[in-house]
Amino acid sequence: MSEPLLVITNSGAGTSDAESLERALAVLRPHRSIEVEATSEPGELDGVLHRAGSRTVVVAGGDGSLHAVIAALYRRHDLGKNTIGLLPLGTGNDFARGTGLPLDVEDAARVILDGTPRRMDLLVDEVGQVVVNNVHVGAGAAASRRAHRWKGRLGSIGVGKVNLGKLGYPIGAAITAWNPPVVRLRVEVDGVVITDLDTPVLQVAVGNGASVGGGTDLTPDADPGDGRVDVMISRATGPVARFVYAARLSVGSHPEHADVDYLRGEQVTVSGEEFWISADGEIFGPERRRSWRLMPAAYSMLLP
Repeated sequence: MSEPLLVITNSGAGTSDAESLERALAVLRPHRSIEVEATSEPGELDGVLHRAGSRTVVVAGGDGSLHAVIAALYRRHDLGKNTIGLLPLGTGNDFARGTGLPLDVEDAARVILDGTPRRMDLLVDEVGQVVVNNVHVGAGAAASRRAHRWKGRLGSIGVGKVNLGKLGYPIGAAITAWNPPVVRLRVEVDGVVITDLDTPVLQVAVGNGASVGGGTDLTPDADPGDGRVDVMISRATGPVARFVYAARLSVGSHPEHADVDYLRGEQVTVSGEEFWISADGEIFGPERRRSWRLMPAAYSMLLP
């Protein structure tokens, strides 16, 4: 056996996740020495990573779990030391989708055995918080706030992962669509002002990865390994424009909308009226200013 694995899972995961993890481990164990550690809070995670050494760190979870591990490694200044693997056990699994990782855990386990390390970019804001996949403000963040509440309510209806929790995303989006927040923001990309405070904005997305909310391609051309970040600014604030934008968003053609700017860069600053932020699914705010800069090739991940 070679290349030992440290598998990190969420100690609060349900029975269904535990069964999925066991199926993945059954694929891995004949070929690798494995230690499995369950953590429930940042202190435990930090302690586990302190003992990681040079082992491949396998995240058994969703986008939130991946974010937590990457953020902890970044804080520890250990991000480039360990290759990362992912067993997608989450609800949305957007980062896995965007990188071509199979959503079947046994197939994902085979990628950990046979995949190729690829350098991944990372977004870091001015207070040192990281974004692995996507950060957005405006209507999307409002939808995410509502989706979190509905996901929690509906997640208790059903058994294990076979529950109504995933309906939280479309319900949050539908409610927000009726009365979306419109804010006046100044958006700068690499120091160039793309939109200013005199123009109301529906949504701004800064995408390292392509999709959010379980498969909505908010920044459809984003590639977390291309050394650039995709920026999408929607000014579709009128009722008709919002309808057209939402229809295009559902099929990923919204960058062609007349009220949308879509560009690439390395640093993005958003400022102006108070706004909420959804960063890798976590909600922050209200804020008046936030900047993100790209760290190219920040870590290695095993991909097909």
